[in-house]
Amino acid sequence: MDNRDSSDSRNLLERVLSLFAKVRGGEGVTVLLLALDVFLLLLAYYIIKPVREALILAGGGAEVKSYAAAGQAILLLGAVPVYAMLAGRFPRRRLINIVTLFFVGCLGVFYILAQFRVPLGVVFYLWVGIFNLMVIAQFWSFANDLYTQEAGKRLFAIVAFGASAGAVFGSFIAGRLIDPLGVYQLLLLAAAMLILSLFITNIVDSRERHRAEELALTRAKEVEEPIGKGNAYRLVFGNKYLLMIALLMLFLNWVNTTGEYILGRTVKHAAEKEVDTPAVQKLSEGKYEEELAAGALGKISEDEFRKRWKEDYTGKYIGKFYADFFSVVNLLGLLIQLFLVSRILKYLGVRIALLVLPVIALGGYAVLAFYPLLGIVRWAKTAENSTDYSLQNTVRQVLFLPTTREEKYKAKQAIDTFFVRAGDVLSAGLVFVGTSLLAFSTKHFALVNIVLVLVWLVLAVLIGRENRRLTASNEE
Repeated sequence: MDNRDSSDSRNLLERVLSLFAKVRGGEGVTVLLLALDVFLLLLAYYIIKPVREALILAGGGAEVKSYAAAGQAILLLGAVPVYAMLAGRFPRRRLINIVTLFFVGCLGVFYILAQFRVPLGVVFYLWVGIFNLMVIAQFWSFANDLYTQEAGKRLFAIVAFGASAGAVFGSFIAGRLIDPLGVYQLLLLAAAMLILSLFITNIVDSRERHRAEELALTRAKEVEEPIGKGNAYRLVFGNKYLLMIALLMLFLNWVNTTGEYILGRTVKHAAEKEVDTPAVQKLSEGKYEEELAAGALGKISEDEFRKRWKEDYTGKYIGKFYADFFSVVNLLGLLIQLFLVSRILKYLGVRIALLVLPVIALGGYAVLAFYPLLGIVRWAKTAENSTDYSLQNTVRQVLFLPTTREEKYKAKQAIDTFFVRAGDVLSAGLVFVGTSLLAFSTKHFALVNIVLVLVWLVLAVLIGRENRRLTASNEE
C-alpha cells in the first residue's frame, strides 16, 4: 500500500474516512471496498445465523447444540489441510474464488434438501460453523496481505466497521424476513450476498495488483504465485507467538461457547414455557379449527398437527429472540467499532486492547455466578459479544500484521478455524460433564468460566509483550 503522509494528497472520501481513522492519500477507495466486502460476508452470515439457531435448538436443544459444535473441530482437522493444499497450488484470487463458490453451492444444496423436509439441524449447524470461520478468516488473510503493519493498524478499524455494520443489518433483515419468507428462503438471500462479496474481492485484487505494479514489481509478481508449501499446523506449533495466539483463541472461544450454552438453555426453557401458556394453547386450537374447516389438514391427526405447530412456534420464538439479540449485540458492536476501536489502538496500543474483552467477560460471569437470571444472562452476553465482534476482532487481525505471508494465509486459517473450534470441543466436554455427571446449574458454569478467563488474561499479557517486540523488530 502507498504510505504517503501528505494530507494535501487526500481526496474528499479520504478526508471523511479520516474522521474515524487516519487515512492517507490513495488509501480511501480500497479500504472502503474492503469494508463493503466484509459487510456483505457478515450480512450473509447473520442472515443464516438465526436459521441455524432455530433448527438446532428446536430440533435438539442447547445440549445438542453444544455437542454439535465439538464436531466442527473434527471436520476442521481435515478442512484446514485441504485449504492449505489449495493455497499451495493457487494464487490468492483463485483460492478465494474457489472457496467462496463452494460455500455458495452448499447453500443451494441445503435449500433443495429443505424442500423435501430432510432434517438439517445438526448438519447445517456443523456447516455454518465451518463456513463462518473459513470465509471470514480468508477475508482477513487477504486484508493482511494487502497492508503493511503501519497501514493495517490504522485502517483495520474502518474495515472491521464494515463487518460490524454487516452483522447489524444481517440480524435486522433476518428478524424482519423470517416470518414472511420462511426460514429456508433466507439461505438463497445469503448466497446472493456471498456472490456480491466475491465480485468486490476480485475488484480489490485487480486494483491492488495494478498499484503494486506501479510501486514494486516484485510485490506484483508475488500475489500471482501460490502461497508456499508449508503445513498449517507445523507453522503454528513452530512459532511461539503464533502458538500463544492459538491458545488465546482456544480459551476465548471456550469461555464464549460455554456462555452461549448458558444463553441457549435459558432461551429454550423460556420458549417451552411460552408455548404451554393458555394464550398460546388457545391460539393453537384456533389454528387447528381454521385449517380443519378449510380442509387443509389431509390425513394429519389432531395430535400430529399440535406437535408440528408446537415445534414451529418454538422455532420461530427462538429465531426471533436470537434475531433481536444479535441486532442489539451488533448495533452496540458497531458503535464501539465506529467511535472507540481506532482510538483505543492509537492511544492505548495493542497490549491494553487485548485486555479489554477478558476483563469484561470476568465481570459478566462474576455477576452471573450470583444472579443467574435470564435478563442478566442476556446482557452479560451482549457486553461480551459486542466487544468480541468489534475491538477484539480488530486486535486479533492486527496481531497477524508482523507475520509472514504464508503464516497470514495458512497459520491464520488454522488458528481462526481449528483452534477456535477446539475451544468448542472443550466447552462441549464441560457441558457434558456438567449436565450428565455433576448436575451443574447456570451458576456453576459461570464459576468455571471465571477460572478460564483468568488463564485468558495471562495469555493476553504475554502476547501483548511479544507483539510489541516483533513490531519493533520489523520496524528497525
